[in-house]
Amino acid sequence: MAQLHSLADTHVPHRNQVASDATLHEPGGALKTNDMIQLSSCKQIIDTASIEVCLSDAATTPLGFKANQEPKSDDAAGHAHYSKANSSFMHSTINVVGIMIGLGQLSTPYALEKGGWMSGFLLVGLGVVCGYTANAMGKCLGSSSGVNNYQDLGERAFGRVGRIMVSTFLYLEIFLALVSYTISLGDNLNTIFSSHANHLSLSLSWMHLSPQRFITVIAVVMALPSLWLRDLSSISFLSSGGIVMSLLLVFTVAWTAAFGGVGVSRRLPALNMSNVPHISGLYVFSYGGHVVFPNIYKAMKDPSQFSKVVAVSFCMITVVYTGLALMGATMFGSDIKSQITLNMPKQLVVTKIALWASVITPMTKYALELSPVAMQMESVLPKWMGSKSRMVVRATISSILLIIILAMALTLPYFSYILALTGSLLSTCISIVFPCAFYIKICRSTVTRPGLALNIAFIALGIFLGVVGTISSVRSLVKSVSDSRGTRFMG
Repeated sequence: MAQLHSLADTHVPHRNQVASDATLHEPGGALKTNDMIQLSSCKQIIDTASIEVCLSDAATTPLGFKANQEPKSDDAAGHAHYSKANSSFMHSTINVVGIMIGLGQLSTPYALEKGGWMSGFLLVGLGVVCGYTANAMGKCLGSSSGVNNYQDLGERAFGRVGRIMVSTFLYLEIFLALVSYTISLGDNLNTIFSSHANHLSLSLSWMHLSPQRFITVIAVVMALPSLWLRDLSSISFLSSGGIVMSLLLVFTVAWTAAFGGVGVSRRLPALNMSNVPHISGLYVFSYGGHVVFPNIYKAMKDPSQFSKVVAVSFCMITVVYTGLALMGATMFGSDIKSQITLNMPKQLVVTKIALWASVITPMTKYALELSPVAMQMESVLPKWMGSKSRMVVRATISSILLIIILAMALTLPYFSYILALTGSLLSTCISIVFPCAFYIKICRSTVTRPGLALNIAFIALGIFLGVVGTISSVRSLVKSVSDSRGTRFMG
């Protein structure tokens, strides 16, 4: 999936997505590499789907703190930035859309079918709420000098504790999003090689490893060498294909509905309240991108247009998600799978391309996504260590994290539940609760009583959805694991 990608040494990626270098660095109004805080990939699959927080000011000590550094309070940094920023309205809109479209869109048809067609109002409503919170972040950035990224907002609002808390949520989201990416990787590979499943089962019987698990392990092992690259810019261009994959997915679903012989004749239930807590996490995850919005704001030639960028971007995203969800759900009905790519007719060329794109995207994201986490751990190393030794340590840490991610994906291969858990436990805070809290704290002198009430209501909504969604996802995970173990025991 697409994502705003960095040259990785100084950025925390977003789990949803990225816009390409071509988008960011076109001549005649695009952003120059040496002139701005670059935007990098995490949403986003895993994607997503993938959360870019700029850590250029925060790579020397754990959780983004420089030794003995206080938050910047003067206007020098901000003035220097604005004198160099030159991202146009169109570039900024493309970047916001590129960030959000990704891993989450794979599951929106599934979520709509499970929740019923009335849950589409929740999808649209959460788009409105997340659009509002993105705009609130813009107001915070406009009233605060020396704030360059999401973690800076946490520190400006709540001090050191705020930065540590925000950083913790961001890194956890990266980790769980990569678990979802790995599960998706295995699911799509299994679909691609389904015709060879029987042969693989016989060949691997001595290993007690299913064909899907085996090919997932092989794919992740193939991605391991990328963690040892010194210059991640040599592979970062690959993640720019994410936005192409996302658009291709929408095209594939529409093509199949119109010409693939499937049609959109399945009827959907009106509302299934028991599934709403679960699907709310999937919906919120789909709108994740707030981590990168400060970077986009700071890169704009005219930051006063940020509100318009948010409005246009979220309208576009909401229309795409709603249309894709309706098409997918009415095409496959109760047979819908957690990832729409797994339902597409295998004989179509566009389906094969979409499946392979869903496989390649996660493999190119591991190095970019894990680098910021490893860098923070590397920052506690003794200063006498040379650059080569530090690189080895960072690559080793990334490799260990990837092995842990692989183990989790193989142990808990439940894409929708892991993604919903990520959305409920983490994305609701990052996209709804934290931005509203930042706004109330940073802009308290200008917040009206109705505005205060509205933001408190959104905080309450985010906490409510987070709690009920997390409980629902954990219960579903526990039940799925228990049923799986019971089945193996019976076998």
